[in-house]
Amino acid sequence: MPPPSIEKELKRLEVELKQLEAEYNMFFSGRLPKPPWETRSRVEAMVKQYDRAYIQNYGDRFRFHTLQARFSAFIDLWDRGLRAREEGRPGPFGQQRAKEPERKKPEDRILHVSSFRDPLREMDKLTELYESLSEARREVGEEQVPFHKFADLVKKQVKKLRETGSPEVAFRVAVKDGKVNLTARALKGVSE
Repeated sequence: MPPPSIEKELKRLEVELKQLEAEYNMFFSGRLPKPPWETRSRVEAMVKQYDRAYIQNYGDRFRFHTLQARFSAFIDLWDRGLRAREEGRPGPFGQQRAKEPERKKPEDRILHVSSFRDPLREMDKLTELYESLSEARREVGEEQVPFHKFADLVKKQVKKLRETGSPEVAFRVAVKDGKVNLTARALKGVSE
């Protein structure tokens, strides 16, 4: 029986090297519990065997040297990855379990304060208050309120608090505990 041709053997080495690369990728991504030592030693033995043998054909020799260089580069990369993992560093395969990006919680703060006697006559203030509320709601991810509903709410609050004897009503837009608050308060002691 004739010995297998060098071309077939190099093809087998190439297939084994691809298999080893796939197994290491699975190991570093967490899908294999341990490094593929068996496959690595099999490929390493093949590389050593051809390294010691004389390859007559220049094309086959070039192909082997390319595979050998690729194997050597991979071994270096994988060893650095293993060393980094053992030391608790990210290393060349720094894909530690992808953490869900932490949503930035807005800090508590007062964004806008406006006072009204008659909201329908102070549209510029009303628009400014609405824009401040809309921006705050967008920032924390809450739904927007249509302007006409917002204007009705302000008008009703002013009317209700003016009936208690207060000539002016203050509205405050604030963010507290990651939520937007709109509060109305009667201003006492303000003369008409």
